[in-house]
Amino acid sequence: MSDFELYKKINYTEMRPYIVGEVLSDSVSISKEDRENGSPKDGDMIARNYWNHLDQWLVSKEFFEDNYTLA
Repeated sequence: MSDFELYKKINYTEMRPYIVGEVLSDSVSISKEDRENGSPKDGDMIARNYWNHLDQWLVSKEFFEDNYTLA
């Protein structure tokens, strides 16, 4: 049995493109799985917490394309 449930986002997420060759600081979280899949890479996005701009994370190109659209 899984504790995961389906949730729908009700807000916006601030994002910007990852720039190839950009050195990401420790403030940008990249999951182990994304690193193993070659991220950061062209087409990935950097998201940030609206209330704390130092809280940033990488969103893979594939996940971004499947789940986000420009507001």
